[in-house]
Amino acid sequence: MKIIDLFSGCGGMSLGFEMAGLPTAVASEIDEWAGDTFEKNHPHTKLLRGDIRDIKDWNALVPSAIRNRVDGVVGGPPCQGFSLSGSRDRHDPRNSLFMDFLRCVGHFRPKFFVMENVPGLLSMKTADGSPVMDIILGEFSKTGYKTSYSVLNAAWFGAPQLRERVFIIGVDSKYPYNESLIFPRPQIQPDDYVTVDMAVSDLPLIRAGEGTERQEYQMPPQNEYQKWARQSSTGVFNHVAMRHTERLVERFKIIKAGQSVAHVPAEHSALKRGNPKIKSGKVYGQNNMRVFPNLPSPTVAASFQSNFIHPHLNRNFTAREGARLQSFPDHYIFMGRRTTMSWEKSLSQYQQIGNAVPPLLAKAIAENIGQYFETIDSVSEDSGHCRSLQMALLESRH
Repeated sequence: MKIIDLFSGCGGMSLGFEMAGLPTAVASEIDEWAGDTFEKNHPHTKLLRGDIRDIKDWNALVPSAIRNRVDGVVGGPPCQGFSLSGSRDRHDPRNSLFMDFLRCVGHFRPKFFVMENVPGLLSMKTADGSPVMDIILGEFSKTGYKTSYSVLNAAWFGAPQLRERVFIIGVDSKYPYNESLIFPRPQIQPDDYVTVDMAVSDLPLIRAGEGTERQEYQMPPQNEYQKWARQSSTGVFNHVAMRHTERLVERFKIIKAGQSVAHVPAEHSALKRGNPKIKSGKVYGQNNMRVFPNLPSPTVAASFQSNFIHPHLNRNFTAREGARLQSFPDHYIFMGRRTTMSWEKSLSQYQQIGNAVPPLLAKAIAENIGQYFETIDSVSEDSGHCRSLQMALLESRH
């Protein structure tokens, strides 16, 4: 199968599909540093750099050898909060980059598509009260696809992270569509989830401000996940700890697992920016939270550089530790600066990692879709919005 990956970011979705034997032929990404990371790790994929809205002729950009044999289109268009015009309803997906994803699907008519987004998409409504998901499914139906959605958790598929995402999967209407078969079922039960310690405990133990761009492993892998992460890697990359002030390190020392800056006494609270003699008065419960070592990580967001504290060291996570929590193998090298200031346009290594689809989750979806089409002759029509998966999700929360 040949895949097109839109809004590819640093390449988490493409990597997962590649792991499942479904390589990405063409990808599209607007961010410079995310594109650099993608090209570094996917040298055989043609990367279209720039704004997808500027693509007028897909055939002129896609190699002629695959124009008539694109099997799947995947990606995560940022539906919510994006409008092409300030006078339009910004919560209506018909005014967003979703339509460019739909345009690509309609042009190539692949066997399937996979669209990823945040679970909040399920509760979004337009200005007139119409559910956004109903509009999205309706637009895909007009294009000739049978479509449904489900919320999947990365921890179900071996990633050391409790990350929930909604996936919309569509199949060309000429094929039978069975919701209970098209979405992968959980492969790992809560008692067997990969934990933070299982994910990162073998990486070099560096303190704040320490680390180099390439380091040697300091110990053998301690478990199967670490063995998997080290495959084909010649060392440890992107493992440089952020520089922290002495005051911040002292704050970290008193934060216990499950606690954050919201739990520290007044003398260790945040100071006002620009005036270190005044307390800021702002407390964010998600900032500087020390994660539990014996549990999967909470969601690794684009801001995880300040969200989490290492379970045993008094510093934030490195980019490599975040990559391990996202299930990127160690040979996957991230380009661009480690962090950026708010006014800088390109995505830092931390932001690229936090924005990515966990590769092991993408791999599970790809493997399931591959099996679905291998046995398509025996697939019967069925619908029901994957109630069994939704029940499994609810049970995993308890």
